Amino acid sequence: MNESRRYITGGAIHANLPTPQQTSCPLSRLEFDPAQIRLLLVDDDKVLSEMLKEYLESEQCQVMLASSGHEAVRLLGEKEFDLLVLDIMMPGPSGIEVLKQIRTTRSIPVIMLTARGDDLDRIIGLELGADDYLAKPCNPRELYARIRAVLRRNAPPAMKRQPKIDLDDLRMIPERRELQIRISDNSNGHDLISLTQTEFDLLYLLLQNAGSLVSKSEISTRVLGKPLSQWDRSIDMHISNLRKKLGKHHNGKERIQTLRGSGYIYRPGTNEL
Repeated sequence: MNESRRYITGGAIHANLPTPQQTSCPLSRLEFDPAQIRLLLVDDDKVLSEMLKEYLESEQCQVMLASSGHEAVRLLGEKEFDLLVLDIMMPGPSGIEVLKQIRTTRSIPVIMLTARGDDLDRIIGLELGADDYLAKPCNPRELYARIRAVLRRNAPPAMKRQPKIDLDDLRMIPERRELQIRISDNSNGHDLISLTQTEFDLLYLLLQNAGSLVSKSEISTRVLGKPLSQWDRSIDMHISNLRKKLGKHHNGKERIQTLRGSGYIYRPGTNEL
């Protein structure tokens, strides 16, 4: 039986957009040869860009530079990259505008470079689907560590050997990095929900532990690939994005419950758990 499927991005339905597995970065060769990591670094600060490029290339990464949002969008349309390092403050289209544009069709991992202490831009970037952020001026060694952490948690499902999850109206298929949501209780059709790599891994962890508390510390370690820091709100932003994309259960109850100061629980819509 053929199932009807639609593609959803942030609540809007696009019948002809490519599905997430077609637009995610090709990481299958990355476990873990730095020489195979292809990076696009976008920043109008040429001195900083050259310094970061020199260090990353010393780690055997392949690095291409862009100095504007227009150039970044053009290169993303012409070439394949495994990760995008994107400065927020640039002339012309800002990093936020570039991220918003590429997130409509692509799930490439993104690390945002933000001005130190600029919480608003950082929060907006995370809300739009950035995987991580780093304050400028940044240490090249730390940037490289963040790049490896983001790519490691986005490693291909074939390597992770994760089982499919069916819970309530959700179906997660790791080998395709695909989330489906049943259109209605009386239908076999499914919508495809567009998630970033980080959102997918976070939801998968919550569904694996449905009905049980998952601490913020565990999420930070297992999903973000870094220890939890006191003032880091990135997990909260990713949870907020998931709530917007998934909506509530058919009975009107929230899917993801916050236990303030502790973590999150995915609450099934049935009484099974």
